[in-house]
Amino acid sequence: MKVTIIQLNIEWGSPAVNIKRAEQLMAKEPDSDLYVLPEMWSTGFATEPTGIAEDEATSISLEWMKKTASDRHCAISGSLAIHVDGTYRNRHYFVNGQTGTVSYYDKHHLFRYGGEDQFYQSGEKHTIVEYKGFRFLLLTCYDLRFPVWSRYADSLKYHAIIAVANWPESRQNAWQILTRARAIENQAFLIGCNRVGDDEYSYYKGQSAIISPIGKTLVNCRPDIEESVSFKLDIESLNHQRKKFRVLEDRDIY
Repeated sequence: MKVTIIQLNIEWGSPAVNIKRAEQLMAKEPDSDLYVLPEMWSTGFATEPTGIAEDEATSISLEWMKKTASDRHCAISGSLAIHVDGTYRNRHYFVNGQTGTVSYYDKHHLFRYGGEDQFYQSGEKHTIVEYKGFRFLLLTCYDLRFPVWSRYADSLKYHAIIAVANWPESRQNAWQILTRARAIENQAFLIGCNRVGDDEYSYYKGQSAIISPIGKTLVNCRPDIEESVSFKLDIESLNHQRKKFRVLEDRDIY
């Protein structure tokens, strides 16, 4: 499966601008099976969502994800600041353009340090999406710091983690370590999509990457550059690694 990371320089509060930027980067990798966008890719990380978050029923960003996935016969993953059922959600969508299915995960670990918990409702359920023989666990940014939440288990079996983020340069070292740790401990691919650029609060260096089940960087975006990069995931190599080195059989059960 060909996976493309879209490392976006997000224009604050401007879905139309960010849609155009995403389209330009996707056009450079036209035959991908799955495109992954950053956290709150259409607006920037809106800690205070009033006037910025889109209503789910009328969201132009979500509608674009659906139409583009359908037109390209692909899947698109990424989170949006959404207002739904009287609450704000940091909702990570996975849109399957081949079936028309829209799955989502509401961010469980809200970023208290930045005040995200004051406005958004936390999600309480994991989401695993099946697509082209792969099972993907959806995570969002701060979730990476909590290994128990994403721990591979009999009730949480997957082949890859999709982690979308607005992870600032000031904590870039943690991004590098945690993405690799989550891949290694769960013997899974990790697709980590971060943004670049600036907003009122932070500077973002990017360094998005696809990590192998042994923690090797398979492909990565350059720091500070808005770009798209791709890699073909091989489920057979993952299954071989898990059978050869049976770490998961000795995992702790929570």
